[in-house]
Amino acid sequence: MNETEYEVIIIGGSYSGLSAAMALGRSLRKTLVIDSGKPCNEQTPHSHNFLTQDGKSPKEIAESAKKQVSDYETVHFHQGKAVDAKKTELGFEIITENDEKFHSKKLIVATGIVDEIPDIKGFKESWGISLIHCPYCHGYEYRNKKTGIIANGDKAIHISSLVKNLTEDVTILTRGKEVFTAEQKEKLKRNNIQIIEHEISELKHQNGIVESIIFSDQTEMNFDAVYGAFPFHQHSEIPKILDCEFTEFGHIKTDQFQKTNIPGVFVCGDNSSMMRSVSNAVMTGNVAGAIVNMELVTDYF
Repeated sequence: MNETEYEVIIIGGSYSGLSAAMALGRSLRKTLVIDSGKPCNEQTPHSHNFLTQDGKSPKEIAESAKKQVSDYETVHFHQGKAVDAKKTELGFEIITENDEKFHSKKLIVATGIVDEIPDIKGFKESWGISLIHCPYCHGYEYRNKKTGIIANGDKAIHISSLVKNLTEDVTILTRGKEVFTAEQKEKLKRNNIQIIEHEISELKHQNGIVESIIFSDQTEMNFDAVYGAFPFHQHSEIPKILDCEFTEFGHIKTDQFQKTNIPGVFVCGDNSSMMRSVSNAVMTGNVAGAIVNMELVTDYF
């Protein structure tokens, strides 16, 4: 094999991609990790709920992981963005934005998702810091604090039920007409959760730490933390290009072994799971790496 030919190409070099690379490196598989260096948790100051790494920054965890994976001599890294893919007789051809071409027998896509943050003043600057998405990842740090939830309907009920266990002071901000059922409204009333339907004009903050929300009627309410349930899209178009199937929520469909409907294509991490956490990304990446190795064993043995 030459420097453009590999047994496995992994697109995405964050937690799930590095986890898959470690499993493959330990099996001496010639592996290439292509990574653009744009993780979705770039702004997040601390990562939680992952044993041995609790409280460390996402960057610190990723750098440590890459250093460990780099010790395996069959794993190689390429800085760049994969933008196209083709099925070939021998496997796959991956093309980068600089028109570089790499080939592999198997493909793992670990590219994550992109949150579609509303274009509201203060949102992007606070995302991942005090405008947060997950009670499991960040809720403990904001326990017993005045908390807002930007969501509506079932999603708002789901998040508020989790957050209510962490703080008694919860307000739902629907950014428009609420769409709760009578049963849901009764549940919110029983738990003393207020609903505010006004559109949001601004999230006031200091270096990403929320201070208050300003509404379209110019009223203002102080908060210590705000949860946001926003739409997302896939970080990479390659699964779509290769005709992978997607769930109704926009995740890539996979079985318990991280296999897609396309033979030889595996996915792992946030692109294929509703559970967005470092631990889940590492677990699914490890499974993908192990099963890809097993397929190669079957092919060769």
